[in-house]
Amino acid sequence: VPAIARPRPDGGYELISGHRRKRACELAGLDTMPVIVREMDDNAAVLVMVDSNIQRENILPSERAFAYKMKLEALKRQAGRPAKDNSGQVDPNFDKRRSNAIVAGEAGESVKQIQRYIRLTYLIPKLLNMVDEKKIAFNPAVELSYLKQEEQSQLLDAMESEQATPSLSQAQRLKRFSQEDKLS
Repeated sequence: VPAIARPRPDGGYELISGHRRKRACELAGLDTMPVIVREMDDNAAVLVMVDSNIQRENILPSERAFAYKMKLEALKRQAGRPAKDNSGQVDPNFDKRRSNAIVAGEAGESVKQIQRYIRLTYLIPKLLNMVDEKKIAFNPAVELSYLKQEEQSQLLDAMESEQATPSLSQAQRLKRFSQEDKLS
Protein backbone atom coordinates (compact mmCIF):
# COMPACT_ATOMS: atom_id res chain seq x y z
CA VAL A 1 0.00 0.00 0.00
CA PRO A 2 1.56 3.30 -1.01
CA ALA A 3 2.29 5.94 1.59
CA ILE A 4 0.68 9.37 1.23
CA ALA A 5 2.66 12.61 1.21
CA ARG A 6 2.02 16.25 0.41
CA PRO A 7 4.38 18.84 -1.04
CA ARG A 8 5.85 21.35 1.43
CA PRO A 9 5.62 25.02 0.48
CA ASP A 10 9.38 25.44 0.97
CA GLY A 11 10.24 22.32 -1.06
CA GLY A 12 10.36 18.64 -0.32
CA TYR A 13 7.51 16.51 0.97
CA GLU A 14 5.72 15.79 4.24
CA LEU A 15 4.78 12.16 4.88
CA ILE A 16 1.14 12.04 6.00
CA SER A 17 0.68 8.28 6.31
CA GLY A 18 3.11 5.40 5.94
CA HIS A 19 5.66 6.19 8.64
CA ARG A 20 5.85 2.55 9.73
CA ARG A 21 6.14 1.39 6.12
CA LYS A 22 8.97 3.88 5.60
CA ARG A 23 10.77 2.55 8.67
CA ALA A 24 10.24 -1.05 7.47
CA CYS A 25 11.76 -0.14 4.09
CA GLU A 26 14.76 1.42 5.84
CA LEU A 27 15.24 -1.72 7.97
CA ALA A 28 14.95 -3.89 4.84
CA GLY A 29 17.62 -1.77 3.11
CA LEU A 30 15.26 -0.43 0.45
CA ASP A 31 16.03 3.01 -0.97
CA THR A 32 12.56 3.69 -2.34
CA MET A 33 8.93 2.89 -1.63
CA PRO A 34 5.66 3.73 -3.39
CA VAL A 35 4.19 7.08 -2.38
CA ILE A 36 1.16 8.99 -3.61
CA VAL A 37 1.66 12.77 -3.52
CA ARG A 38 -1.48 14.85 -3.00
CA GLU A 39 -2.14 18.52 -2.47
CA MET A 40 -4.05 18.88 0.80
CA ASP A 41 -4.55 21.46 3.52
CA ASP A 42 -3.80 20.81 7.19
CA ASN A 43 -7.33 19.60 7.98
CA ALA A 44 -7.37 17.13 5.09
CA ALA A 45 -3.89 15.90 6.12
CA VAL A 46 -5.10 15.29 9.69
CA LEU A 47 -8.10 13.33 8.41
CA VAL A 48 -5.92 11.11 6.18
CA MET A 49 -3.37 10.57 8.97
CA VAL A 50 -6.01 9.67 11.56
CA ASP A 51 -7.86 7.34 9.19
CA SER A 52 -4.67 5.47 8.31
CA ASN A 53 -3.55 5.15 11.94
CA ILE A 54 -6.92 4.07 13.32
CA GLN A 55 -6.90 1.04 10.98
CA ARG A 56 -3.98 -0.57 12.81
CA GLU A 57 -4.82 -3.84 14.56
CA ASN A 58 -3.24 -3.10 17.92
CA ILE A 59 -4.11 0.44 18.84
CA LEU A 60 -4.08 1.59 22.45
CA PRO A 61 -7.19 3.25 23.93
CA SER A 62 -5.19 6.49 24.34
CA GLU A 63 -4.14 6.45 20.67
CA ARG A 64 -7.71 5.86 19.58
CA ALA A 65 -8.92 8.64 21.92
CA PHE A 66 -6.51 11.26 20.59
CA ALA A 67 -7.10 10.13 16.99
CA TYR A 68 -10.86 10.56 17.33
CA LYS A 69 -10.36 13.93 19.01
CA MET A 70 -8.03 15.12 16.23
CA LYS A 71 -10.43 13.94 13.55
CA LEU A 72 -13.42 15.58 15.23
CA GLU A 73 -11.56 18.89 15.55
CA ALA A 74 -10.40 18.73 11.91
CA LEU A 75 -13.94 18.03 10.70
CA LYS A 76 -15.24 20.99 12.70
CA ARG A 77 -12.62 23.27 11.10
CA GLN A 78 -12.91 21.84 7.62
CA ALA A 79 -13.55 24.41 4.92
CA GLY A 80 -16.85 24.28 3.10
CA ARG A 81 -19.00 23.39 6.09
CA PRO A 82 -21.64 26.07 6.55
CA ALA A 83 -21.84 27.86 9.87
CA LYS A 84 -24.37 26.56 12.40
CA ASP A 85 -26.55 29.60 11.82
CA ASN A 86 -26.44 28.98 8.06
CA SER A 87 -27.00 25.21 7.91
CA GLY A 88 -29.73 25.59 5.31
CA GLN A 89 -27.18 26.68 2.72
CA VAL A 90 -27.26 24.55 -0.43
CA ASP A 91 -23.95 22.74 -0.79
CA PRO A 92 -23.81 19.33 -2.51
CA ASN A 93 -20.63 18.39 -0.60
CA PHE A 94 -22.05 19.21 2.82
CA ASP A 95 -22.79 16.24 5.06
CA LYS A 96 -25.72 17.30 7.25
CA ARG A 97 -24.70 14.98 10.10
CA ARG A 98 -22.94 16.38 13.14
CA SER A 99 -19.17 15.98 13.12
CA ASN A 100 -19.23 13.38 15.90
CA ALA A 101 -21.78 11.34 13.91
CA ILE A 102 -19.46 11.44 10.88
CA VAL A 103 -16.51 10.24 13.00
CA ALA A 104 -18.69 7.50 14.53
CA GLY A 105 -20.02 6.33 11.19
CA GLU A 106 -16.57 6.13 9.60
CA ALA A 107 -15.15 4.33 12.65
CA GLY A 108 -18.02 1.85 12.92
CA GLU A 109 -18.71 3.04 16.48
CA SER A 110 -21.65 4.75 18.14
CA VAL A 111 -21.55 8.50 18.77
CA LYS A 112 -21.63 7.74 22.50
CA GLN A 113 -18.57 5.46 22.20
CA ILE A 114 -16.65 8.16 20.29
CA GLN A 115 -17.53 10.61 23.08
CA ARG A 116 -16.30 8.10 25.69
CA TYR A 117 -12.98 7.67 23.90
CA ILE A 118 -12.52 11.43 23.62
CA ARG A 119 -13.24 11.76 27.37
CA LEU A 120 -10.12 9.69 28.01
CA THR A 121 -8.04 12.62 26.72
CA TYR A 122 -9.01 14.48 29.90
CA LEU A 123 -7.20 11.97 32.12
CA ILE A 124 -3.82 12.85 33.56
CA PRO A 125 -1.03 10.95 31.77
CA LYS A 126 -0.42 8.41 34.56
CA LEU A 127 -4.10 7.40 34.69
CA LEU A 128 -4.27 7.24 30.89
CA ASN A 129 -1.23 4.95 30.89
CA MET A 130 -3.04 2.71 33.37
CA VAL A 131 -5.93 2.44 30.90
CA ASP A 132 -3.49 1.49 28.11
CA GLU A 133 -1.91 -1.10 30.42
CA LYS A 134 -5.38 -2.47 31.31
CA LYS A 135 -4.88 -1.64 34.98
CA ILE A 136 -8.02 0.55 34.89
CA ALA A 137 -11.04 -0.61 32.90
CA PHE A 138 -12.37 1.61 30.12
CA ASN A 139 -15.74 2.61 31.61
CA PRO A 140 -14.43 3.54 35.08
CA ALA A 141 -11.66 5.53 33.35
CA VAL A 142 -14.28 7.51 31.40
CA GLU A 143 -16.01 8.42 34.68
CA LEU A 144 -12.67 9.39 36.28
CA SER A 145 -11.96 11.73 33.35
CA TYR A 146 -14.60 14.08 34.76
CA LEU A 147 -12.53 14.66 37.93
CA LYS A 148 -10.40 17.78 38.13
CA GLN A 149 -6.69 17.17 37.45
CA GLU A 150 -5.82 17.73 41.09
CA GLU A 151 -8.48 15.22 42.13
CA GLN A 152 -7.12 12.73 39.60
CA SER A 153 -3.63 13.13 41.10
CA GLN A 154 -4.99 12.58 44.60
CA LEU A 155 -6.90 9.52 43.41
CA LEU A 156 -3.74 8.17 41.82
CA ASP A 157 -1.92 8.54 45.17
CA ALA A 158 -4.77 6.75 46.95
CA MET A 159 -4.80 3.97 44.35
CA GLU A 160 -1.06 3.46 44.74
CA SER A 161 -1.24 3.36 48.55
CA GLU A 162 -4.24 0.99 48.55
CA GLN A 163 -3.03 -1.09 45.57
CA ALA A 164 -6.55 -0.92 44.13
CA THR A 165 -8.46 0.72 41.30
CA PRO A 166 -12.06 1.92 41.44
CA SER A 167 -14.92 -0.13 40.05
CA LEU A 168 -17.43 1.50 37.70
CA SER A 169 -19.86 2.28 40.54
CA GLN A 170 -17.04 3.74 42.67
CA ALA A 171 -15.83 5.87 39.74
CA GLN A 172 -19.39 7.11 39.17
CA ARG A 173 -19.65 8.11 42.85
CA LEU A 174 -16.28 9.89 42.67
CA LYS A 175 -17.52 11.81 39.60
CA ARG A 176 -20.76 12.78 41.38
CA PHE A 177 -18.90 13.92 44.51
CA SER A 178 -16.51 15.96 42.36
CA GLN A 179 -19.38 17.64 40.53
CA GLU A 180 -20.99 18.48 43.89
CA ASP A 181 -17.64 19.79 45.24
CA LYS A 182 -17.77 17.14 47.97
CA LEU A 183 -14.82 15.00 46.87
CA SER A 184 -12.12 14.87 49.50
